[in-house]
Amino acid sequence: LYARRSGNGPHLMFAGHTDVVPVGDQSAWTHPPFAAEIAKGEMYGRGAVDMKGGIACFIAAVARHVEKNGGPKGSVSLLITGDEEGPAINGTTKLLDWAAAKGEKWDASIVGEPTNPDALGDMIKIGRRGSLSGTVTVNGRQGHAAYPQLADNPVRGLMSLVDALLHPVFDKGTKDFQPTNLEVTSIDVGNPATNVIPAKATATFNIRFNDTWDAETIQAEIHNRLDQAAGRKKYRPGKKTPVDYELAWRDRPSHVFLTRDDRLVDTLSSSVKAVVGRTPALSTSGGTSDARFIKDYCPVVEFGLVGKTMHMVDERVALADLETLTQIYERFIEDWFAKGLS
Repeated sequence: LYARRSGNGPHLMFAGHTDVVPVGDQSAWTHPPFAAEIAKGEMYGRGAVDMKGGIACFIAAVARHVEKNGGPKGSVSLLITGDEEGPAINGTTKLLDWAAAKGEKWDASIVGEPTNPDALGDMIKIGRRGSLSGTVTVNGRQGHAAYPQLADNPVRGLMSLVDALLHPVFDKGTKDFQPTNLEVTSIDVGNPATNVIPAKATATFNIRFNDTWDAETIQAEIHNRLDQAAGRKKYRPGKKTPVDYELAWRDRPSHVFLTRDDRLVDTLSSSVKAVVGRTPALSTSGGTSDARFIKDYCPVVEFGLVGKTMHMVDERVALADLETLTQIYERFIEDWFAKGLS
């Protein structure tokens, strides 16, 4: 969905997604995951925090602003999509392309993701590390575990390659970003038998990289590490040939970005402080979001609810936080347009 309330002046966009992650074991939930039941001042449901609650708040804030002022001193648009929790190919990126082709241009955007660790006002996300996933497959020769000389165990080669991916560290972080970090997320040999040396072994990994790198340079670094490790015999006693491996990149990379728009960041920070009395930290920590697509069109930050229970069983949001976040958004709309016209 894309909707715009037009006016003369700068153009502000609120963005969010309505798709959610799976509920897991539904029987483990205290309240049904899609019933939006309220108990002790909290609303339970998958997506209550991530991020239907944030969407409800910015819609309510825009409606209140229009009701009080007869319309914004500029344009306000709402961009609401799905496919954020999945491959992210049929959601925000396509809607942005469509809107831009229609002549839409934006001056700033807020994504209503749940950015606060513990309480509303804790944190504004002003950027994100890049993300890249890949799969390394080592080819061996299947055989009997009692006759290793007749086989070539790919697990040994994979151990060497994984060790090279993890050590040494990629960097120690930068002024605005945490250190680059690679995690091996799965290892598979496709072999349930304990007495069979497998024919191949596969490791999947994800790397979150800071602004020391871009997608191309981090890929080159990983290729170099694997090539060097493939020639070593650390885990392959008696094997004279290099490790036979294949590297495949999964999906497309998410690029690192940092928003330096002082008007957007400062106005949101002051709006948060005016409502809750605390100055939010400015952070680039955490995972990726659809802000990575919006940043190609306009400055973008993320601010929303408290994220403690997102993706968990019994995901829930305090009703008081919904009202407070709405007030923060409403204050921001008023102040951002005022600064844009001054």
